[in-house]
Amino acid sequence: MPIVSYPSSPLIPTLTLLLCLPVLFYFIAPSFLPPRRLTITAPDEFDDLSLFHKAISLSSSTSTSVKSHLPSTKSRLGSTSTFRPKIAFLFLTNSDLYFIPLWEKFFNQTRPSLYNIYVHADPSVKITPPTGVFADKFIPSKRTQRSSPTLISAARRLLATALLDDPSNAYFTLVSQNCIPLHSFNYLYKFLFDLHKLSKNLEYLSYIEILSDSPTLWDRYNARGENVMTPEVSFDQFRVGSQFFTLSRRHALKVIEDRRLWNKFKMPCINVESCYPEEHYFPTLLSMTDLEGCSQYTLTRVNWTDSVDGHPHTYNPPEVSPELIHRLRRSNSSYSYMFARKFSPGCLKPLMEIADSVIFKD
Repeated sequence: MPIVSYPSSPLIPTLTLLLCLPVLFYFIAPSFLPPRRLTITAPDEFDDLSLFHKAISLSSSTSTSVKSHLPSTKSRLGSTSTFRPKIAFLFLTNSDLYFIPLWEKFFNQTRPSLYNIYVHADPSVKITPPTGVFADKFIPSKRTQRSSPTLISAARRLLATALLDDPSNAYFTLVSQNCIPLHSFNYLYKFLFDLHKLSKNLEYLSYIEILSDSPTLWDRYNARGENVMTPEVSFDQFRVGSQFFTLSRRHALKVIEDRRLWNKFKMPCINVESCYPEEHYFPTLLSMTDLEGCSQYTLTRVNWTDSVDGHPHTYNPPEVSPELIHRLRRSNSSYSYMFARKFSPGCLKPLMEIADSVIFKD
């Protein structure tokens, strides 16, 4: 019996292709589509505002002037006590804290009564629980993502937590897991609380980079759309700077009290290539509210000479040497850099080898 073949319907391959398209898109799309930027959700905003209100309420009764930081205050019993202001170290990370051994050596040079540690770790990333002075220092955290306002939120969350946790926190130093100290703790402490470095208002200066002449300033200003930032922030008021800073308590309060500028900077970006909200918000806010109280320089050295995709130069083990440390300390201002980034995890061993003889020998 002859075999009869029937022409297949053209609908079958078409339907098969249509059914396969979603599967193909699921596996292939992530390779050529830009990642979706995180936005600030209403629940996250509510949580932060609740935290901020608590910190502001507590701090409203705490004087932030230099007089409250001076020694020899009389207690109710008539004895003289010495007030020692503290430095709050705020670690912002989305990976393991590779340089904990180096930081522990840094902190072990002094008494715990002179510092506090707070860690904001992206909860979507599995991070090895630290021990030693970093144990139990993690604060309630939210997800973070580059080119999104979530990095601003994380920094504000750290500031508010530190303000609420200890009224003695007088300075707030934001660093990342890729940062290292360049001097001893005592050197940093004496520098920050040197009364000769007071502003005209007899307040401690904040050390934050504030730049108005960046060649990409216009693109960054319009990252959310042309003139979207007005009227709250005109182009002439817009500033950029380093993500990492050391703020006085007064300025830390200004940051968490702000609502007006935050409503603009929390908006999602259209041009992701020019969107670095954490490098824009803090310099712009403090420039507009108290420029004279800011040094306009950061204490964290970053090498941008061969940056890749917006990331600074990353130092690798062969580059670590005493000469590198001395070079990283030098700045164009009248004071030395206190921290540096960005170091790869493999740099820990060579850094530990020169910690006592170079890094912490001032």
